[in-house]
Amino acid sequence: MSLPRLSTNTLHVVIDMQRLFAEDTAWHTPATKTILPNVIKLCEVFRHRTLFAKFTVPPRAEDARGCWRDYYNRWSTMTGEVLAPGMLDLMEPLSALAHENDVVEKDTYSVFGSSGLLDRLEENKIDTVVFSGVETVVCVYASVLDAIDLGLRVIMASDAIGSADEVAHQAVMTHLAPRLSEQLEVGTTQAIVDAWMPGD
Repeated sequence: MSLPRLSTNTLHVVIDMQRLFAEDTAWHTPATKTILPNVIKLCEVFRHRTLFAKFTVPPRAEDARGCWRDYYNRWSTMTGEVLAPGMLDLMEPLSALAHENDVVEKDTYSVFGSSGLLDRLEENKIDTVVFSGVETVVCVYASVLDAIDLGLRVIMASDAIGSADEVAHQAVMTHLAPRLSEQLEVGTTQAIVDAWMPGD
């Protein structure tokens, strides 16, 4: 299925493609490796137009705010004082593609919890966002909903997002996303590339 041509003010946002999810942790998401080639392709196509979001964790559960403390009490092995060094880094080879200015950190599910992100989008007149990364049903979808609320054109790269829970992933793709048909587009990596570079 083809997509209408993308605006020249398009930003590709990669959600949480980190060692934290790619390696053997309590949050291991095998889909990171499955979708990685397509994420890389989008990064290469949207060179200098890609933003990498990194999920951060508190040093200890008691350092988290509000109900996040309960969350990290459950996931105590995923706090900063327990995780091995470097686990919050982007997975290879994405870390080599990401310049320092292209990386934002968040302690929320949505990338829009990142400080200064809205100002950055406004300064660069971004009107279209393409999402890739993990987790489909959590950080990706939370970011998608916030982007929709901002009135942006929003596209999910269907073969460049993934989840540790395939049933939940399919629920988003087959049931939730279609309910937002006027505000959310879903396309393959190739369809997105074709919409960015028509005729190439």
